[in-house]
Amino acid sequence: MDTKAVAKAFTDLCKKGELAQAGDKFWADDVISREAMEGDMAKLQGRKAVEGKGQWWYANHTVHDVKVEGPYVSGNQFVVRFKMDVTPKGKTRQTMDEVGVYTVKNGKIVEESFFYGE
Repeated sequence: MDTKAVAKAFTDLCKKGELAQAGDKFWADDVISREAMEGDMAKLQGRKAVEGKGQWWYANHTVHDVKVEGPYVSGNQFVVRFKMDVTPKGKTRQTMDEVGVYTVKNGKIVEESFFYGE
C-alpha cells in the first residue's frame, strides 16, 4: 500500500472509533511513538511498547467522544487531527485537541508523533 492508501484506511478505522485496531493493522514492528511530554512515554520504540501505551491510556481514561479529521497526505507522511472528550481517572472531564503526524515505509507506519493544542 502507498502512503495515501495507508492514510485513508488508518483514518477510516479511527473515525469508526477503532484506534487500537488501526495501530494493530498498520504499525511496523519497530514503530517509534513520540508524545509531547516528558517521562517514560515520551518516546517508545517497538510495537509491544506502543501497544502498552494504548492499554495504559484506555485503563486510565474514560473516552466520551472522539472526532477525527483527515487524513492530510504529503509524500510519505500524513496528518490526522483528533478531538477527544475524556475524563482522566481522578480528574475532571476535559477536551483534548491533538494532531498525529505519521511516517509510512513499505505500507506500515514507522513513526508517529503527537502535538497538542491548547
